[in-house]
Amino acid sequence: MPPTPASDLALYVHWPYCARICPYCDFNVVRDRGRTAEQVALVQAILADMAAQAALTGPRRLASIFFGGGTPSLVAPEAVAAVIDRAKSLFPPRGPIEITLEANPTDAEAARFAALADAGVNRLSMGVQALDDAALAFLGRNHSADEARRAVAVAARAFPRLSIDLIHALPGQTVDDWRAELTGAIELGFEHVSPYQLTIEPTTAFGRAVARGAWTPPDEDRSAALYETTQTVLEAAGFDAYEVSNHARGVAARSAHNLHVWRGGDYLGLGPGAHGRLTLAGARTATVAHKGIAAYVAGVAAGTPWRERETQSARDAAEEKVLLGLRTVEGVALSDLAAVGRTVKTEPLAGLIADGFLAVTGDRVRATVNGRPVLDGVLRALLV
Repeated sequence: MPPTPASDLALYVHWPYCARICPYCDFNVVRDRGRTAEQVALVQAILADMAAQAALTGPRRLASIFFGGGTPSLVAPEAVAAVIDRAKSLFPPRGPIEITLEANPTDAEAARFAALADAGVNRLSMGVQALDDAALAFLGRNHSADEARRAVAVAARAFPRLSIDLIHALPGQTVDDWRAELTGAIELGFEHVSPYQLTIEPTTAFGRAVARGAWTPPDEDRSAALYETTQTVLEAAGFDAYEVSNHARGVAARSAHNLHVWRGGDYLGLGPGAHGRLTLAGARTATVAHKGIAAYVAGVAAGTPWRERETQSARDAAEEKVLLGLRTVEGVALSDLAAVGRTVKTEPLAGLIADGFLAVTGDRVRATVNGRPVLDGVLRALLV
């Protein structure tokens, strides 16, 4: 999938409402109860914020749109259509673009899929997470395994592109358990999957439970075995690991939006707590919107939607590009590494190559099969 032109920008739209807060989630989310007026005001603020940022960026082309959250499949389809239409009018795309929306596989949300497709969404990212009812209950999900299977079937009829998320490294999960679950999931027929290791964040319900000894996550060896099983099973089924936690059946199935971000492209962050990266006055600028819903709506009205706006130094921008780029199978250009003072003839890059964690092909550096499972450590060694 070729890179979009450097001047193009993507949109990330954050919808913070969820029917239920999952115990592992540390995203900026709130319960979706009795907030109708607030949600109407939030949609209007997102539209106004987009127009204000368009005035800052000047004429640009639209690369992609990603509705994340939270649970954006809870948004009224007409509101989704309004955001898409406004984006296309402010940033006319060069042609058809990927428009992704995250959803949960409940029967209630699946009933909205056709309307969301009519609104302009052409790629659904579904938070299946597990296909075992006991695992789903542990994860605090509000759907069953059967609901997930039904929702995937409905989504496959409504959207030309379909991705699902799965979580592994649950307490007590064996390699055989995970292999069987992956194999069963593949039979559902999606073209993209994001398998994530369960991460324990200290501020979440799971973080507090682990801290008081209520349960223990799998150890490092078991986690590594589960990761290797993921790669083996998905590769055998025709999925390529084009990023550390993302697998696609063919180049066309890769996420255009995520690739745009990982390649260092500009993107607007819209909605409470949303992050953005923009080139303003020739400088890479990092933005973070106000986290609270009321604070964001008020900030947009006052012309101050961001709680943080930082002009990145050339070094910081280059370092971020390396951090993101090495997660992908494309890797990064030698010139990107030179911008952070790293060359193939000097440490630490030379040592990481010699030890088999990174490899050079032409003018690019990539993480190897040995380097990808320990990429966080490789990046620390490379950049710190």
